[in-house]
Amino acid sequence: MCEEIRIISPCGILGYGFPEDSFLKGLEKEIHGIVVDAGSTDAGPHKLGAGVSIVSRRASKKDLEIIIKNGVPRKVPIIIGSAGGAGARPHVEWALEIIKEILSENNLDAKIAVIWADFTKEEILQANQQGRIKPLSRNIKPLEAEVIKDTCNIVAQMGHEPILEALENNSDIIVCGRAYDPSPFAAIGIYHQKDAGLSYHLGKILECGALCAEPGTTKDSIVGTIYDHSFTVQSLNPARKCTPMTVAAHTFYEKEHPYLLHGPGIILDLSECEFKEIEDGVVQVTKSKLINTDQTYIKLEGARRVAYRTFVIAGVRDPILIENIEEIEQKVKEQVSDYYPEINRDEYQIQFYNYGMNAVLGSKEKEHFNGHEIGVLFEVIAKSQELANSICATVRSTFLHYGYEKRKSTAGNLAFPFAPSDMEFGPVFEFSIYHLMEINENPFKIEYL
Repeated sequence: MCEEIRIISPCGILGYGFPEDSFLKGLEKEIHGIVVDAGSTDAGPHKLGAGVSIVSRRASKKDLEIIIKNGVPRKVPIIIGSAGGAGARPHVEWALEIIKEILSENNLDAKIAVIWADFTKEEILQANQQGRIKPLSRNIKPLEAEVIKDTCNIVAQMGHEPILEALENNSDIIVCGRAYDPSPFAAIGIYHQKDAGLSYHLGKILECGALCAEPGTTKDSIVGTIYDHSFTVQSLNPARKCTPMTVAAHTFYEKEHPYLLHGPGIILDLSECEFKEIEDGVVQVTKSKLINTDQTYIKLEGARRVAYRTFVIAGVRDPILIENIEEIEQKVKEQVSDYYPEINRDEYQIQFYNYGMNAVLGSKEKEHFNGHEIGVLFEVIAKSQELANSICATVRSTFLHYGYEKRKSTAGNLAFPFAPSDMEFGPVFEFSIYHLMEINENPFKIEYL
């Protein structure tokens, strides 16, 4: 058993980019794992529902090439969590295609383990009938059969167990479907027989790259070292520095409880943690504890298509229009509805966002508007793309020529930065499944390539 286990986190999300010099500096010492998170629900349900990535293929390949061409020859295991962004089969296959391309172009051989996180509708329907699925929080409704049947992609967040199995089978590259963010990092420490609590806590910090340093960023590399009774965190870029405050602050990042962090079958207890700077920029963390729960729940994520969207961006410069903008927008909505009496109003929605005035906070905005122009974004969400396009075109033409009181011109209420002005967005998705499912055995399947 090694006394020191070092893990490099190149960046916060694969494809965000990182300085190659920072990454290579980390490889100057013995490294036991290169782990990078590639996904999140932060971008909303569209990525999962549509089966598309958070980042571009070009950006993902750029990051992966640096990682693979330096990691594989050194026999350092590479783990990618939530591959492709949302971790469903389309995302994982997209990531695998890039990985195979890089290996071929660099004449490298690697044993690849793929850990699928997908579940069929039939599996979820059965689990729901058995009473093994419950809402993640109180504001989420119990799962219904019709919702499950309407859902496009269904994944679950895996813990460290299947990743550990892939490491034990001497995999060079492990491509995970949807993963609990700290799990791929924790698997390295646990594989080397380090304390699970320390391993998971380090994973919680490393998952966002150098966001735990000052100045913080997800676009730079960080190294974590696990010992028998502690771990340390250190920036790999001399322009950034970890301090007890920055590392402790990141411990509380994206958490609903100040010191308890729930994961698949575990609770990470950080109530007694201590943060200490033992060298300049090197922060030591101790007393992280892992509690195994009596029941193991995994978080399910699923998305379904609910509508289609078309939108327009325009500028407004007329002070008279700006002064009465919300009243005029309401009248535009009414005129559009009156123009299409044959269309049920439940089949579409018209929304206006007045940027520079109150688009971000809406009715909660406390600042008094003081400006000479605003940007107006209006969107139409409808049951079909054709209907969204039609309603949006009518909103645009009605708004453009609306004759409000004291107007000096006869047209030109809106200034369009683009032609065509109407932008067809496509399908709109919602998280239809955001629930916990109880499991008794590991449901995640591993495939070796």
